[in-house]
Amino acid sequence: MAPKWRELADKLAAAIRQGEYSPGQPLPHIRELVEAGEGSKTTVHAAYKALEAEGLVTSSRGHGTVVRERAPLKRLGTDRYDKAKWRDGDQVAFIADRVASGRGYKRGDQTQTVTRTTAPAGAAEALGLPAGAEVYARARLVKEDGQPTHTLTSYYRPAHVEGTRIVDPNPGPAGRGGGFRVFYEIGLEPDAMREELFARMPTVEEAKTLALSAAEPVVELRRTTYATDGTPIEYAIGVHSASRFAWCYDFKLPDSAAGGEAHS
Repeated sequence: MAPKWRELADKLAAAIRQGEYSPGQPLPHIRELVEAGEGSKTTVHAAYKALEAEGLVTSSRGHGTVVRERAPLKRLGTDRYDKAKWRDGDQVAFIADRVASGRGYKRGDQTQTVTRTTAPAGAAEALGLPAGAEVYARARLVKEDGQPTHTLTSYYRPAHVEGTRIVDPNPGPAGRGGGFRVFYEIGLEPDAMREELFARMPTVEEAKTLALSAAEPVVELRRTTYATDGTPIEYAIGVHSASRFAWCYDFKLPDSAAGGEAHS
């Protein structure tokens, strides 16, 4: 049997999805549910924390527990990297997600810090550099309506990005089309990538940066981008608030028996 708090959380989640509680509407005070026989104060509190971790509600001092106003952002799969978006237009990846979700954006929703530093082990390996080599680290924080959604730190070989818009620390993408457009212009057209996803609990610093509740996990993205000649040009680590994104991938199923190459 599920614990009492889980049963209550599922019951309230169903009520939210069925429209019994509207976006922006507060849930009953904990004492009201206790008095209604839904469980102890500890049980109701645990149920509310579970709903918050699942992205259905938000909690704050003075406002109580309120049904989340917005659905999670659609985090696109391959479509967010469509070359036509950044090569011919000005839709960098986070903007492509906003457009697909029917949400507004400002280029300044992305802030960034650029430093030249020793490559972390994962970045050195992905970029084909020796241990201890220097890289440029471009750390971004992305917000929606002032609320943090995710961080993304990209690592680059200095020879590739020195003097380009990629190392400009000003807020917003690296000029029209962002960093991928920069690589395209210097003859290192982004052409393939590998993405790996990991769910985990945040560090104390990540929870603070993303303004997460104590129980909310994050989704860590590790991305390696390759140019048309196979050169690795970027290694990135993103940390996403799990409740603020819905990950969406569309793809054709491979058929290696038909003579095509299967990809992992």
